[in-house]
Amino acid sequence: MRVQGVAASLADVIPIGDIHVAPSMLSADFGHLADAVETIASETSWLHIDVMDGHFVPNLTIGPPVVASLRRESSLFFDCHLMMTNPERYLEAFARAGADLCSVHVEIGKTDQLIDQMRALGLNVGLVLSPDTPFSVAAPFLDRIDLLLVMSVFPGFGGQSFMPEVLPKISEARDAIRNGRHQVLIEVDGGVDRATAPLAAIAGAQVFVAGNAVFGADDPCAAIVAIRDAVTTSLAAR
Repeated sequence: MRVQGVAASLADVIPIGDIHVAPSMLSADFGHLADAVETIASETSWLHIDVMDGHFVPNLTIGPPVVASLRRESSLFFDCHLMMTNPERYLEAFARAGADLCSVHVEIGKTDQLIDQMRALGLNVGLVLSPDTPFSVAAPFLDRIDLLLVMSVFPGFGGQSFMPEVLPKISEARDAIRNGRHQVLIEVDGGVDRATAPLAAIAGAQVFVAGNAVFGADDPCAAIVAIRDAVTTSLAAR
């Protein structure tokens, strides 16, 4: 999927309108990350990597060296969610490490600068909305981004329960994207499983980040299939 170090385009991974389950490495065994990636590679082309700085959120996870190590083992699409106060200091390092897309939180500001920086680095561009941030904050940037990540839990820790109150925000984003004919995917992250993913899909999400529901299952691949099938069935029944 990656050619001569160039980040893969979202269009190469998932056409607008399709659905995709993105396993979250936050819930994988950190002592065997490469094995975890290999386990799910047959059922997905997309990997979600949570990066936490201990400042924007009260937790620390991984950085560019780990991403680079995983890149040597995998050609999956690397979607790096940067829960960081100062992502501009690290974007180049993530691009060099093999990230295909980096998502930054709109709450930290500097959005114009960060979008320009990501584009200059050849990265696909994502913006993130925390549960208490209205869609209107991200709306002005729809013509400049590739992905809008709507958090359905407060960022910082895995294993939280899905917040259904974010569903109207997903629908608002979907309508704005359609009306503006923007080529933007909507991703949802937090408490996503076979029961909650269909709710987000009906609201307008197309990419479903699943952590515990995948890596906490006895058969992670079967869990991915179950989530994807639940979404497909719910959309077909409408």
